[in-house]
Amino acid sequence: MTNARAFAALSDPTRRQVFERLSDGPRAVGELAYGLPVSRPAVSQHLKVLKEAGLVTDRAEGTRRVYQIDPHGLGQIRAWFDRFWDQALTAFAAEAERAEREGHDDQ
Repeated sequence: MTNARAFAALSDPTRRQVFERLSDGPRAVGELAYGLPVSRPAVSQHLKVLKEAGLVTDRAEGTRRVYQIDPHGLGQIRAWFDRFWDQALTAFAAEAERAEREGHDDQ
C-alpha cells in the first residue's frame, strides 16, 4: 500500500463514511450500506477501492463478506503522520529553548 493510494481512497466522502463505520468493528456489506445514500453494490465498489488501498480486509462468513479495518494499512498512514508530528515537536522544542535562552540573555 502506498500512502497516496490510501489518501486517494479516503478522499471520497462515501468511502470515508464506510471506513468510519468499520471503526466500530467488522461488518458485512449490507450493514455498511444501511442508511447510506448509495446502493449496496456501490458500497461493495467502495470497499474494493479501500481494500486495494490496503485499508480494509475481508473474509467469507457463510454467504457474505465481512470487512474490517486493516491495522497494518492504518499503521502506515499513522507512521506517515507521525513523521510530521515528530518534526513539529522537534521544531517547537528548539524554538522554546531558543526563546528561553534569549529571555535569560535580557536579564
